[in-house]
Amino acid sequence: MTTYDVHAHCAPEGLLALFAREGDRYGTELVDTDKGQAVRFAGGVTTPALRPDFDDVAHRLESMDAARVDVQLISSWIDLTGYSLPRDVGVRYARMFNELLAQTVAAHAERFLGLCTVPLQDGAAAADELRHAVTELGMVGVEIATTVDGRDLDDPDLEPFWGAAAELRCPVVIHPYVSLAGRGVSRYFLGNLVGNPAESTIAIAHMIFGGVLDRHPDLRPVLLHGGGFAPWQSGRWDRGYDAVSHLTGKGGIATRPTELLERVHFDTVLHDPRVLAMLVQWAGAERVVLGSDYPFPMGDLTPVDTLDAVADLADADRELILGGNVERLLAEVRR
Repeated sequence: MTTYDVHAHCAPEGLLALFAREGDRYGTELVDTDKGQAVRFAGGVTTPALRPDFDDVAHRLESMDAARVDVQLISSWIDLTGYSLPRDVGVRYARMFNELLAQTVAAHAERFLGLCTVPLQDGAAAADELRHAVTELGMVGVEIATTVDGRDLDDPDLEPFWGAAAELRCPVVIHPYVSLAGRGVSRYFLGNLVGNPAESTIAIAHMIFGGVLDRHPDLRPVLLHGGGFAPWQSGRWDRGYDAVSHLTGKGGIATRPTELLERVHFDTVLHDPRVLAMLVQWAGAERVVLGSDYPFPMGDLTPVDTLDAVADLADADRELILGGNVERLLAEVRR
């Protein structure tokens, strides 16, 4: 049984050297901070300091072996998506990133699969890059942020991208970014502890009530951190769909929210086997996939151990979560 981790971040090998050498071409520059090097994008958005292990493949493989993970679906650190770049620069940036990512995957083909990045600042350009990455570069899906430079995922400009993702039937991993912007969540690390799961919840709610999932039934969304609060409030969403339909956009979607959530997969990064057991019971084992959030300290860096600690989990369900579900998703990708 091959074990797959769908939630693992990286910087492709050679990315930082390219930033240092040709940063202007891609709207980037490396800057020194008191915590290490960071990336500043044209327009002024600056990432937090880069972790030295983002592009350390040897350390990554050692960590995977220790965690009993056979294959990682590696994706960008979400801060490196570059959505704030001007359209043409963003298109060039995404192509460069994906080509480097494809090279990293090809050099370790038995251990890595690639989730591309796309220039979501332009929905049509993002669709083109997704098709190229999947059909030409061999990527198995895409990672996107929960917002696009402040715009939500039901923005009409994103329709070409959603159409391409549905056409390809590839996994779309949705990752929190600038969580709960404008709220006072800087204290107590609440931007991560509460903000990240809340951000995922808001994103999938926009996709549901904005009709994205209804219009594109072949979409394969993957929500991280166990889906945020969506599983636990799904009944409330159905209630709103029925009781205040004039406010929830019922006229725009033909399918109940809980039925639309049945098209979503959820990763295991919940940090508590008891809560993970509830997710498996609610969603069904066939919609839960292993995740680690490697290499961050808030991740579950031993996700197989966490799954093993889930009480009374049937062997067949365990195999689905460890790898069977990912293999089914990958088999459905239309290349």
